[in-house]
Amino acid sequence: MSNRLAGKTALVTGAGSGIGRQVATRFAAEGARVVFADRNYDAVTVAAGDAGNTLAIEMDISSEESVQGGFARAHAAGFQPDVVVANAGVQLFGRDAQIADLDLETWHETIAINLTGTFLTLKHAVRAMLDRGGSIIVTGSPTGLNGEGKDFTAYSSSKAGIHGMARAVAAAYATRGIRVNTVVPGYTETSLVTAISTDPVERAAIVSRTPIGRPGTSADVEGIMVYLASDESSFATGAIFRVDGGMTTL
Repeated sequence: MSNRLAGKTALVTGAGSGIGRQVATRFAAEGARVVFADRNYDAVTVAAGDAGNTLAIEMDISSEESVQGGFARAHAAGFQPDVVVANAGVQLFGRDAQIADLDLETWHETIAINLTGTFLTLKHAVRAMLDRGGSIIVTGSPTGLNGEGKDFTAYSSSKAGIHGMARAVAAAYATRGIRVNTVVPGYTETSLVTAISTDPVERAAIVSRTPIGRPGTSADVEGIMVYLASDESSFATGAIFRVDGGMTTL
């Protein structure tokens, strides 16, 4: 690795598995000090233990007390982030549905974690960066851009809201040196999507809608995250970076 993030301190939510773990581990390999945050403390402790100069914290992004407390614990431990990746989220397979069949409980749970949780993460990230600037990276989704998520009304709506939130925050705090960008992975095979990856018919169908012709991996996303965390992207804010194998070009 090239130490592109030397001198940076990053906090990554959802870092116990999948994209979050991959990105947090790559940040550490690039020289950053990294806070691995996740509601599963056992998983995030294992993940952080595999990296370098790290801190593992339990954080439930749907709770403001937990988010605020997590940022406070990071600060007290000397990990004041100037990079925050708002990555944690859920996709409730078997429950999320087309709108006529969607129950209110599933809607509320999805919005509470994905949209409200991202709001809380960005709120406290901005507060931590007001006096020094920084980079915030949000994990979006093709379902927030096109009709890819027609069977996932709550998830698609939450991701579309996240995209809009990122633009609003980017515009509001650009003069304070805070940049906010959205990364849109395509179909990426992590534990979040085992309902698809273990179903040969569903998997083949979604891969067929990806022009590159294969599923994404967590490693496909880490490079753009490093770029956005680094000073190389100092003029990029309010943008959407698609790493989806061409899915949203269709």
